[in-house]
Amino acid sequence: MPLTLDALLSDESLRRQEFPVIQDSLFLAHAGVCIFPRRVAAAMQDHAEQSCLRMQEYPEAWRAVNETRIAAARLIGAQSHEIALIGPTSIGLSLVAAGLDWQPGDEVVCYLDDYPANVYPWTDLARSKGVTIRLLKPDAPGAITPELVAAALTPKTRLVALASCHFLSGYRLQIDPIGQMLRSRGILFCLDAIQTVGAFPTTVEHVDFLAADSHKWMLGPMSAGIFYVKESLQDQLRPALLGSWNVRSPQFIAQPEIAFEKGGRRYEPGALNVNGILGMKAGIDLLLEIGIDAISSQLLRLKKRLTDRLTHLGFHFLGPTSGPNASGISTAYREPGTGLPLEPLFDALAQHRIHPSLRHDRSGRPLMRFSPHFYNTEAEMDRLADLIASLN
Repeated sequence: MPLTLDALLSDESLRRQEFPVIQDSLFLAHAGVCIFPRRVAAAMQDHAEQSCLRMQEYPEAWRAVNETRIAAARLIGAQSHEIALIGPTSIGLSLVAAGLDWQPGDEVVCYLDDYPANVYPWTDLARSKGVTIRLLKPDAPGAITPELVAAALTPKTRLVALASCHFLSGYRLQIDPIGQMLRSRGILFCLDAIQTVGAFPTTVEHVDFLAADSHKWMLGPMSAGIFYVKESLQDQLRPALLGSWNVRSPQFIAQPEIAFEKGGRRYEPGALNVNGILGMKAGIDLLLEIGIDAISSQLLRLKKRLTDRLTHLGFHFLGPTSGPNASGISTAYREPGTGLPLEPLFDALAQHRIHPSLRHDRSGRPLMRFSPHFYNTEAEMDRLADLIASLN
């Protein structure tokens, strides 16, 4: 029987079996580096044990690698031959920046206050390729609307690079309206989707390139990720990393001419992180089993409970707490003198085995980011709020 969200949340023993972390602590930092579900750890442990006896690419493992492409494609609405299995996210974004045939005067639209992995590959094009960078300036952190993007476009805009969700404010992008607008104008759309893949529906119908590592909402290991390149653009995006795996080398003999493998493999230059990929597959399979719609609904329920309770304790939130742009990320700040300052509060929560993320904005103001996942409960949000109230 497939595991359902209702079954998981109504059976505490099952929840503890699938997510051992809840036996020890309350983990609220999935927008950072996630904890493993038991099945992810088991998949990696099994591969490690088998690799004591056979080569790491033993047949069953290699078959699972190919199945991972299929599962990842299903997760984002792509075709399996459009998926490369590489991580971290910055590699996929950098491959896009390095692989297009840029011309001086081309323009890229991006956002300086995105996560740095989705900034530097684009801003460096000004130095390396003479590309003009146009920076978006939303009214609030991460609040990038279709109208804001449209206003930044010019006849020279070649590509727009955005995050599907802002890593601090949790503002979630309207991917399809932006993608449809850009495609109608012949402008490429590259998406850093690490903060929504596995948490909210994130499909590539109107996206040209997408990168997402598995170590956040996909509940997988670090440096195992997915990189999507639309089939019709694979000849246009030349691989910037070359090796024995993505350049055709029969019997591992180098050829006088470079001819790339077909599909996503052309962006995988060498040996794959098989152990990490198998862990990522286990995480993706779990997400698909639960269902992304059920997961996103649960995240919004948790967000409402959390923000309602903390607002009464003097917290303010950077991004939307409800509506179509809300996400699983809730980042809070406090005005001075309204309670225990966030940095000592973070340390106090850790002593009680509650683990959000401590972040800072560009001005240096401390922020506390809460990012529970679908297996967390509203009762756990109450537990957090009650403890904070007692610490004030």
